Amino acid sequence: LLFVVHLDVLVGQTYEKMKSFGLKCGFIKAGWPEDPTAPIQIGSIQTMAKRDWWKKWPASIVFYDEAHTTAFSQVGQALLYRTHPGAIHLGMTATPYRLGKGQMGDHFQTLVAAPVPAELQRMGFLSPMTYYGMPSDSQIDLGDVRVLAGDFDERDLKNACDRPELIQRIVDEWHRLTPGKRTIAFCVDIGHARHVAEAFRATGVRADVVEGGTPIKQRKRLYAALGSGELMVLTSCNVISIGFDEPSVEVGLMLRPTQSRALHIQQIGRVMRISPKTGKIHGIILDQAGNLQRLGFPEDVTEYTLPTSRQPQQGSAMPMKQCPMCNRVVWTFVHECPGCRYEWPSETVVVTEDMVKLLSDDQLRQVDESKMMQFFHLQRQREFENAIVPGWSRKIFFQKFSRWPDDHWYEGAIFGSTPTMENKIAYRDYLQQIVQQHKRSRRWVLKEFEQEFGPDQWQDVFTQSSAVTFQP
Repeated sequence: LLFVVHLDVLVGQTYEKMKSFGLKCGFIKAGWPEDPTAPIQIGSIQTMAKRDWWKKWPASIVFYDEAHTTAFSQVGQALLYRTHPGAIHLGMTATPYRLGKGQMGDHFQTLVAAPVPAELQRMGFLSPMTYYGMPSDSQIDLGDVRVLAGDFDERDLKNACDRPELIQRIVDEWHRLTPGKRTIAFCVDIGHARHVAEAFRATGVRADVVEGGTPIKQRKRLYAALGSGELMVLTSCNVISIGFDEPSVEVGLMLRPTQSRALHIQQIGRVMRISPKTGKIHGIILDQAGNLQRLGFPEDVTEYTLPTSRQPQQGSAMPMKQCPMCNRVVWTFVHECPGCRYEWPSETVVVTEDMVKLLSDDQLRQVDESKMMQFFHLQRQREFENAIVPGWSRKIFFQKFSRWPDDHWYEGAIFGSTPTMENKIAYRDYLQQIVQQHKRSRRWVLKEFEQEFGPDQWQDVFTQSSAVTFQP
């Protein structure tokens, strides 16, 4: 059996697990003992690229850890198609997503899928999550950041993200929302990671940095200190995105914008582990990078597939933003809120606003119906107050809860259960205004009126004098 990995830390983790079962291993990794006679070989793709003996080693089964990476490397492709084409090839990954050329289905024929994250949470194997993000108009400005090889250019990201006011903002938000909780931070580069750690230390928080060059023994000490609570914040660039396993971590700071869904889910996954020993109740994500709105929530994965490069990639939903004045949800391209007429500034805005709580679709579906109805009533009231064509509130409700409001929720949504004649006249005039502007039919007017006030409630209202006479 040949077990292929792509990170140094995964060599040690794999060996420890194999050793716990009493299995003998050899290694294809610099600094580890070679033993071609061992029935199991743990190979690093970096070292395998420089050695040849494994090409004739009689592996009948090849495991690819983090297969979305290892199977697409030069070594992985050689194993699949040149050196071991007759072997059984098993790819393992928690994030079967690819940014670059090629998809998992190009090289693997069968999918064996674990339960999706939301189901694992309900089963008690993953922690429930709470998410906070900056309002969409107050996130990191990516206007000058180029995209290279499918993801944001790291040099451009450094200029956009490694700024004192942004770093101070996330430190302030941590103190406001998650003080005293074990935290890991995903940064753009080492300089950014060091600056974030320094900013935390300046406020009296015990913080440190783990880098690619940090020796394994020192890494273990840092991880142990974080687990014990001796260290409160550990910052890094890429090192803790993969191969890091400290279940007690409660908070993840997402400070590096990415277009890689695999990286995004991996980072959140570091915080989703359960830790009954430390009393961990849930995981928390503070997203300054806007990755949640760009790439979604792990809980919203409904199924895993095995796509090929011939299949078109699913597009993401059109992004939304929330008006800071009236909380109305609109498309991100809207410059003026149709509800309160708030105008979004066109110039670059430095992030200064507080983070707001974000809910995944799965979390929204768990909201009880009374709260759903309250939300729908609020949207109906805004619809009326701002002279918006009826139907907008229904669409907003569907976007938020992935279902339509119940029919009986309409009655009394705007004026309550005991409307006055003045209320009815005001609503009549509102509907007549819509008729003039949008050419609605009489039948439509009666239907809308009865939805709010009940059957046959229009008769005593539409005989009242008004600026526009309406005779049904």
